[in-house]
Amino acid sequence: MPEALNAALALDGLVWVLATTILAGVVYGFAGFGSALIFMPLATIWLEPAFAIAAFSLSAIVSLFTVVPRAWGVAEKSATFTLIGAAFLGAPFGIYLLRVLDVDWVRIAVATTVLVTLAALMAGWRYATRPGVATRIGVGAATGVLGGLTGLMGPIVILFNLGAGSRAEVMRANTMVFLTTISILVLPQMAFQGLLSLEALWLGVVMMPAYGIGTRIGQALFDPDREVMYRRVAYGIIGLAGVMGLPIWQ
Repeated sequence: MPEALNAALALDGLVWVLATTILAGVVYGFAGFGSALIFMPLATIWLEPAFAIAAFSLSAIVSLFTVVPRAWGVAEKSATFTLIGAAFLGAPFGIYLLRVLDVDWVRIAVATTVLVTLAALMAGWRYATRPGVATRIGVGAATGVLGGLTGLMGPIVILFNLGAGSRAEVMRANTMVFLTTISILVLPQMAFQGLLSLEALWLGVVMMPAYGIGTRIGQALFDPDREVMYRRVAYGIIGLAGVMGLPIWQ
């Protein structure tokens, strides 16, 4: 067995990290967002932020086979890939900040982003203007910077897509395709800046079945007629994760 895999399996809190992965997958499967909002604040209780980002990004490959096929036929591809391209270009700056900032500051940034996003969602905040290409590029770039630093690629894009004027089903599909794709594309950028370890990659491989099981369960639970209930459940879990991820508890 490779030494890096042994190290990943010997991590303190591995059981809790896998449980968090399943929970994040379930919420992502039925709500269409929220996986990183749940995983990152909780996983960084046991893992260094860069380690957690890398492992979770690799585990997101599972979504290519579980949630993306259904979303692909509904998503607005041109608009979504504009966001992906801009986020890809913005991510290196966020990764640089992840590399140079103190770990506790990164954990605070993760938890704060989660809680602010939750407050905006619950308050019904929306971007109210029909977006053009320039707006999508700006939103994508800002998402890349925030995601590179915190591993949270969703907050800005979720709020943006909610107010972009698309049907709920299309918004959900756009978000799923974006989050899955950009999570995978950030991995070579982390490797280029020296933040992608073999142990993190092996942990991502170990997490894949857990994440796949979670997303499948979430998809099986999804019923369009219960969308409001799903959002409320997701909000409650995200809020608890954000509070628990604050460094004051560690």
